[in-house]
Amino acid sequence: MTTAAPTAALLQQRLQSLLQPSALEVIDESSQHSGHIGANGTGFGTHFRVRITSTLFVGKPPVARHRLVYDALQDFIDQGLHALAIEAKVPPAA
Repeated sequence: MTTAAPTAALLQQRLQSLLQPSALEVIDESSQHSGHIGANGTGFGTHFRVRITSTLFVGKPPVARHRLVYDALQDFIDQGLHALAIEAKVPPAA
């Protein structure tokens, strides 16, 4: 296991691969949480916002959608990712 802090690009790559989103935005908000619990003092790699739309979320309640995101990113959580703000949506009906 690496000790390097996760990056938005790595999280985005993982989510793209596992959840096949039609829309995905990963934002590192760590610098806004300086001094908070879980901050690592570097200003990156600990607090992220994920906005994701995927057909894999269809028919699932919000808690189940969030669980899919958490499960996809578990090893990053183990590496120091402290907080995720998740906005998980289903695609609009075609």
